[in-house]
Amino acid sequence: MQTLFLAFILMLLVFAGMAIGFLVQRKTIAGSCGGIGALGMEKACDCDNPCDKKKARLAAEHIPAEEKVRQDREKAWQERRIH
Repeated sequence: MQTLFLAFILMLLVFAGMAIGFLVQRKTIAGSCGGIGALGMEKACDCDNPCDKKKARLAAEHIPAEEKVRQDREKAWQERRIH
């Protein structure tokens, strides 16, 4: 029981130290590279139901939206798979 109590106190000290450091620096929380916002994108388009703008673009390419999403996911899976 004493070990559990000491671990709990240690974790509280760690969290308090991080909070104090955050308040002293007065910096906002940010990702390491800015995420997809740094690329000028509002969001990653990897959804099952594409937005109207993407559906219109896919219709112009004569590819059904659901099929294009499936193709994109298949391509991404092939690129990331371990050989």
